[in-house]
Amino acid sequence: MMVGLVFDSGMVSSNQECHWLLSAFAGIVMCKIVYDLTGVVSLLFFKGYAKLNDAEKIEWKSRGFSTFHALVVAIASVYLFLFSNLFYEDSHKELIINRRSTLSDTILGISIGYFLSDSVMMFWHFPALGGMEFILHHGLSIFSIFLSLVSKQGQVYIIMVLFTECTTPFVNLRWYLDVAGEKNSKLYICNGAALFVGWLVGRILLFTFFFYHVITHFDQVKDVFLLGFYSLIAVPPVLAMMNLFWFWKIARGMMNTLSKAGYCKQSPPYGPVNL
Repeated sequence: MMVGLVFDSGMVSSNQECHWLLSAFAGIVMCKIVYDLTGVVSLLFFKGYAKLNDAEKIEWKSRGFSTFHALVVAIASVYLFLFSNLFYEDSHKELIINRRSTLSDTILGISIGYFLSDSVMMFWHFPALGGMEFILHHGLSIFSIFLSLVSKQGQVYIIMVLFTECTTPFVNLRWYLDVAGEKNSKLYICNGAALFVGWLVGRILLFTFFFYHVITHFDQVKDVFLLGFYSLIAVPPVLAMMNLFWFWKIARGMMNTLSKAGYCKQSPPYGPVNL
């Protein structure tokens, strides 16, 4: 039975609130540190960085902390699902929908800090760092993570969705190579293929499993508090549709890149020759 529109705030201790706030703050600090380090390291080891304009340097550094966050949450998600027994079916008496740990709480808090930081960057430089679809994505992410964190319910699904961030490093590397003038390089082509496969597995197929898991565990899902229940039903389909749209763009871009690469291989070294 659903337990009302909101969760029981009396179940949240001051220590837990402090932990959540510190985790979110740590996420914000992490973004700031990696943002600055990305600029310093890039200036030292990438000659083309100094030639970028101010807008490109800002996006270059912002993609640095988005890549770092993606790696952190992807590794943590793999650990929580495969190497810990937190979400194993019969490993605990507690329902899967109610399971959580200090690590999962920390990862959710850090992710809130990251999404807040990235959202502020996007608003401040709008639309240079992303259009409304990215703001919608971040807004839904912050809303869903916050509800799961403070209600202590549904973390299995939040962690599952956070694993989809594993595709972010490929997206960012594609942008880096494009800005660096390496769009015709083998690395660019290989990264595009890896992005296609990674997106297919990490976002399309994973969301398919996500919906399968919700359906097969619906007897537990329906016990989530009312706002969380409807969020769990409504938000993932929106994210899935966005992922499908981006996947279509990735597939189209990869086909264009492969077509151009094939044409270059078939053409004479100095271009077509008129006989």
